[in-house]
Amino acid sequence: MPEDAIRLPGMISFRNLAETRTPDGARFSLHEHDGEYFLKLNGRQLMGSNSTVSELLLADLACKFRYPVDRPSILIGGLGLGFSLRRVLEIAGPNAFAQVSELLPEVVAWNREFLQDLNGKLLDDRRVEVLTRDVFDCIKNGPGRYDAILLDVDNGPTSFVQAKNSRIYNGKGLAMIRRALRPGGRVAFWSADREPMFLTSLSRAGFRTEEHEAKSNERAKRAAHRIYVGEVAG
Repeated sequence: MPEDAIRLPGMISFRNLAETRTPDGARFSLHEHDGEYFLKLNGRQLMGSNSTVSELLLADLACKFRYPVDRPSILIGGLGLGFSLRRVLEIAGPNAFAQVSELLPEVVAWNREFLQDLNGKLLDDRRVEVLTRDVFDCIKNGPGRYDAILLDVDNGPTSFVQAKNSRIYNGKGLAMIRRALRPGGRVAFWSADREPMFLTSLSRAGFRTEEHEAKSNERAKRAAHRIYVGEVAG
């Protein structure tokens, strides 16, 4: 049986569309099954087009400004399947500028090649700039540049797929994020689990804080994830 097609009795085939290696050597792959798309790391599913509630909520919360912003500048850490980007463009208006930082150039290429009918076409929207670089560098090089920052780059503040992502969540990283935001700006962090101590870390870094439950999909009875928000005083 070919490696890119796994067929079980009575089931539609599961196709491996493409794969690459992360900087630390992990296997990162794109799959399709029955019209849905999935990203996996070492065979473990990270996200799927059939489960996007938390990705959309991440954008909603990051862009929930206390006061109107005419030309919001928004940084999205991680392209994934493009759902957070789509929601940002829906709610931020025609004058928004959305900068997407994606560490793996292959993920950008997959969105253009395989995911055009999903969200891939959004990469050519005039409001979008795609950078194939670490979002940490964008934050470090952009003091006072952003009205909102969305960070869906790992499992959360304490559980890391890539160890270097911890620098985003420590005191220095949070201080850097705060400097990158304009007055009234907001940062939203996706977290796989509840991280109550992270609210304390955000407060110590000078943010107003919020914690929100997030379901994995509309049919879920319970929240599976959390989104943590920090807001800079306006």
